[in-house]
Amino acid sequence: MLIGIDCRLWNQTGVGRYTRNLVQRLEEIDKHNEYILFFRQEDKKEFKIQNLKFKIQTADFAWHSLEEQIDFPRLLGKYSLDLMHFPYFSVPLFYKKPYVVTIHDLIVNKFSTGKASTLPYFLYRLKRVGYKIVVSNALKNAKKIITPSNAVKQDILQNYKNINSEKIDVTYEGGIEQISKLRALNLELPKGKYILRVGNFYPHKNIETLLSAFKSFSISFPDFKLVLVGKKDFFYKKIEKQIELLEIKRSVEFIENPQDSLLFSLYKNATATVVPSFMEGFSLTAVEAMGVGCPLIVSDISVHREICGNSALFFDASEKEELTLALTEIVRNNKIREELIKKGRTQAKKYSWGKMAEQTLTIYTSINSA
Repeated sequence: MLIGIDCRLWNQTGVGRYTRNLVQRLEEIDKHNEYILFFRQEDKKEFKIQNLKFKIQTADFAWHSLEEQIDFPRLLGKYSLDLMHFPYFSVPLFYKKPYVVTIHDLIVNKFSTGKASTLPYFLYRLKRVGYKIVVSNALKNAKKIITPSNAVKQDILQNYKNINSEKIDVTYEGGIEQISKLRALNLELPKGKYILRVGNFYPHKNIETLLSAFKSFSISFPDFKLVLVGKKDFFYKKIEKQIELLEIKRSVEFIENPQDSLLFSLYKNATATVVPSFMEGFSLTAVEAMGVGCPLIVSDISVHREICGNSALFFDASEKEELTLALTEIVRNNKIREELIKKGRTQAKKYSWGKMAEQTLTIYTSINSA
């Protein structure tokens, strides 16, 4: 087979991490198929080909753009692709050849207020209509739909009644791998004890509740810091304002987009990692923390129950008092900490990027043989 993979989000968080791990592991395991990887010009240099069956093609079209809808399918049409994989919902409406699409979540469906956008409200509403059209088309015409959890699969089935459950395959993602190599590194870390939170600052990540809970927690534990790992963007600026209003600026430290080696050490040395989200499609942060051996506190949502099992402390995402109590329990109760570390390491073994790539390759093959 000749398989195309859309790599235009290569350097983004979330989808980019998924795409990078998928491609790198397919290079290692697939000795039969040939691949064309479609990159934006600025990202091409980031990927070094290790397998001669993999080729790179420039596809310098921004996602969510008119070029993506018109020019990208024209480019794809120049190649005799047996299958195309879009690792993101943004499938061109006019692409009619066989494809697989990965749907990481349906979070945009649940935001109607414009809080999750930098656009004016009217333009956000217009963009949201476009999103719904594109997602509906992507799901309807895909040969297979890949999701990172059963929670997302069920979300699709509930929101898109015309989609057959047999069309959707769940492939769990991975965490930080090659941990043994990372252990040897000696990196500069935040001084003292700290609570860790990793990820972007979109509204559904519920950072406001974390900050409020941390303020209450710090009254009893003033020697603790809150370390926020992410990207300084529009949404981070809003979080900065809340930090100032809560008067906890001296207790909050920010680290922007660390490499895996530093991220590993941040998890390893944290008293706990918190994932306070209202919604998630998977939870890379949870899997990474469990794999490294960091006690985990997560919001009580279906995907966290699925991914974490009994390896975390759960709290109601809308109740800051519950999170404050969970933080206090983690700090004061060494027995619970040790239990969570042990259970988390066991739970994390269920998730691997290598396994995800193998399952994805099986999906490709099943479509070709159907």
